[in-house]
Amino acid sequence: MISDKIRDILNEQINKEFYSAYLYLSMSAYFSEIGLYGFSHWAKVQSKEEIDHGMILFEYILGRNSQVNLGQISMPKFDMNSPVEVFEQIYNHERSITSSIDCVASMTEGECDLATRNFIDWYLKEQIEEEASVSRIIAKLKTFGAEKSALFLIDRELSSREYNLPEL
Repeated sequence: MISDKIRDILNEQINKEFYSAYLYLSMSAYFSEIGLYGFSHWAKVQSKEEIDHGMILFEYILGRNSQVNLGQISMPKFDMNSPVEVFEQIYNHERSITSSIDCVASMTEGECDLATRNFIDWYLKEQIEEEASVSRIIAKLKTFGAEKSALFLIDRELSSREYNLPEL
């Protein structure tokens, strides 16, 4: 059994992960609307990963004989001005998720819940990868994105992203 504090913060994290999935799905729609289907594909894959992240937390809470409390998912908000601006927003969003996961890790230590602390390590590592991946895309967009042929090549590169089930 996990403490009420840990249960509550993990339930909040589930909501944040599902919100992230919803956000990425709305970004996918935006990219499709402007004809960047590789960008759209990248965002759809990201959305699927975020759902996985939420479901892993969901199953963990149940596996610890605690209660899952799903909250309302807010409507995603982002500015749709250019691919680089969208990816900068993605980066800022991922940083906020990293901060949230850091808070979960910190709380597990305060609650002396080493099992959850060990479990949350996967999320900490995942967030490092998420931020680095988005940062690389931003760098490419800032360096080459103004050139239409370069944007085409970046779009093509992003279309090759493959969905992989998470490995804990």
